Order: sequence, then C-alpha cells, then structure tokens
Amino acid sequence: MQKIFMRHAIFLMFNCYSKGISIPTSISPKVIQVRNIAFLFTIVLTMQVLFTSKTHAEERNAEEKKVNHQVLGQDKGHVVHLDENGGILFQFKVKAQSHDIWKLANGNYLFLTAPATISEVSPKHEVVWSYSSKPAGDYTGKIEVHAFQPLENDLFMIAETGNKRIIEVDRTGKIQKIVPLTVDNPHPHTDTRMARKLASGNYLVCHEADGILREYDATGKVVWSYKMELGGRPETPGHGVEGHGTKLFGAVRLPNGNTLIAGGNNNRVLEVNPQGEIVWSINHDELPNIKLAWVTTLHVLPNGNIIFGNCHAGPENPQLIEVTKDKKVVWTFSDFKNFGNSLATAQILGVKGDVIR
Repeated sequence: MQKIFMRHAIFLMFNCYSKGISIPTSISPKVIQVRNIAFLFTIVLTMQVLFTSKTHAEERNAEEKKVNHQVLGQDKGHVVHLDENGGILFQFKVKAQSHDIWKLANGNYLFLTAPATISEVSPKHEVVWSYSSKPAGDYTGKIEVHAFQPLENDLFMIAETGNKRIIEVDRTGKIQKIVPLTVDNPHPHTDTRMARKLASGNYLVCHEADGILREYDATGKVVWSYKMELGGRPETPGHGVEGHGTKLFGAVRLPNGNTLIAGGNNNRVLEVNPQGEIVWSINHDELPNIKLAWVTTLHVLPNGNIIFGNCHAGPENPQLIEVTKDKKVVWTFSDFKNFGNSLATAQILGVKGDVIR
C-alpha cells in the first residue's frame, strides 16, 4: 500500500511540475525550477512521513488486537471468570480478598472464601470441597492463607501463616505432609505470599516481611534463597506507584533453572540465576506509558512471553501486562468495573500449551 502511495505521489509531483506553478516574473527561471522541485519534494516527503507513522500505529494496534486472554480473578467482593471479550463466564460472591486462585482440570474453581479457608466451587456455584486452616502446636494466634496449589493424587498444598508451615492435605481433610518454614519476622499477615511446589519436590516460598525468597526441600531445609534489594532506589512508603521496598510477592522456577520473581512493592520483575545474579528485569518505569506498583501474579506462556500483575497502580495503569523477553508490551488488561485496584491474583485461561504460574 505504501508503494502505491509513493507512485501516485511522484506522479503528482512531476505532473504539477510539468504544468508549471505561478510565481513572480522577477525571479530567474533556474531559481524557479529549483524552488519548484524542492517544494514538491517537501510535500511528498511530508505525506510519506505522515502515512508511514499512521501505518506503524495501525500495525501496532492490529498486533495487540491479535492477543487476548480469558481472565480469572478475585477482587471487589467476588470471583469473576471473563472470556476473551470481557463477557462473564462465572461469578461468585465472596468477602475474602485472595492472593491465589485456580481453575482446576475438572472445571471447578479453587479460591479463598475466608482468610484461612480455601473452597472448591463448581460452575453451578456448589461448594464441593473446602479446608480451613487452624492454629497448630503451641501457636494460638491468627491464621491466614495466601498461597495454595492443586497437586497430583488429589492433594492440595497450603501455605499457612501464623503456623509458619506448608501442609499437603487430601480431600478428607487429612494432612499428608508438613513442611516447617523459616521466618525471621513472623506475622500472621506477612509470613508468606506466593508459594509453589516444584517438579523436584521442593517448595519455592516468598516471605513478604523478610523480603526473602526461600527454596525448601521436603524436610523444611533451606536449599537456596534470594534476598530482595532496592535496586538503587530509596525505600519509600505507600501502597501504590509511589511506594518502594522489598516485600516480594511471587516467584516461579523457569525451565533453564533460573527463577522469575514478582517483586511486590519492589515494583520490578526479576529473573535471577542460581548464583543470585539478575540476568533480566523490568523496572518500575521501563515500559512505555506504564508505571509499576505492587508486582504480583506471574505467568510464563508457552511462547516465552511473561504476564504479571500490577496491583495498586491506579486506573491509569493496567492491572495485567504481557511482555516479550525483549520487553515489548503485547497485551494489557484493565477492567475496573469487575475488578478494582486490589486485583492481586489472576489466572490467565484459554492459552494453548503449558503455562508456568
């Protein structure tokens, strides 16, 4: 299309030149000729720049429109599953604010229905299973659950704050495994955030108040850790884009052995190698026209793209962002009707292939 435009523009230029342009007779013919050619070339080049800019903008918009996802999230007093066009596929009222959520292979949904209770709910809104964590041992204080995960053999992993442990329970409610956790700054709200059982059998656990990501073996021994740092910026108060600290939220282990970290109020996404070196990152103001606040839920797609949550960033910023490894934004999600400024957890659905989350 651009080639066709240029052919017409050049034809127009020479056609106008051949017919002449009205100018003062006091100017010499040679000067007239040069000025005519320069004038016409200026018109053509200006039109080409405008056309090219429009074409590139249209190409970017078309590319972004090709990418769309289903979103399952929990905020504003309900769980909502949206299709690719924003239509509601499932909705369930719940007062709890969750930091984890799943759609199970059987079609049911797994989410928090109370601060220490996870529930499996069918698409028909039937609660088919639930488990409530309670104080254990000598601990008598408050319990919160911020991470849970469906496992093989109909087991569920649950990270319990207060109790400072991970448990695996079956559908009868029997605890099959207990993994004690190391917590330097114990508090029932901030002992843990996201936790995942790895293919190796180890557990990757984010300790928010400690600002440390720890990997545990099945006995509770710490076999690897990464301590968050401020990245050259001063620590600042606040829950939105103005705040900066080391309260990390999430992490997943990548196939190459590195670890992808959602920095929480660190306002960054980091990829670190086993030696603890940062090999890739997205900083708080690195993406065009986007500011990162509390970086939360993580997805690594089969094509290598990364989706992460941008919680507490305000309506002027997207709640979910998909980027390529060269940091090109290919999809954003903003829905402040069904969700609000506290969309801390989401699951991207409808993606073909295995998603790491």
